[in-house]
Amino acid sequence: MGLRLGVPSSQKATEAQVDDELSRLITQVTNEINWHMREHNLTRADLASRMGVSPGRVSQVLSGGENLTLRTLASLATALGTQFDLTLSPREPVVSAEPVPTAQETTEIVTETPRAWTGSFEDASASRTRG
Repeated sequence: MGLRLGVPSSQKATEAQVDDELSRLITQVTNEINWHMREHNLTRADLASRMGVSPGRVSQVLSGGENLTLRTLASLATALGTQFDLTLSPREPVVSAEPVPTAQETTEIVTETPRAWTGSFEDASASRTRG
């Protein structure tokens, strides 16, 4: 995305979401095409011939490094004898992995003395296998 001076942080956050969604879509489309080609034993040269483009152009498209146009997607679908089915669905909420502890939680002192383990590793593994 790059540094943009004078752009509100909310707009930067929106642009970041757009970039993430674009990346997800490109990955999904290229994965679907590659899967279909593998299932039907098609090479990139075969696809290029069907599309009327060079194999290099097909490699460029399937590398996932560019913003595919609807025309390119239609050309891919036509060459593969397929169609794209799109579903617009609500975005999954982002869930953080773990809650951040409060300042009080991080400064609490543990008053209980830990107990020493008096067993052996052989005792522990034997009890698991006897179970």
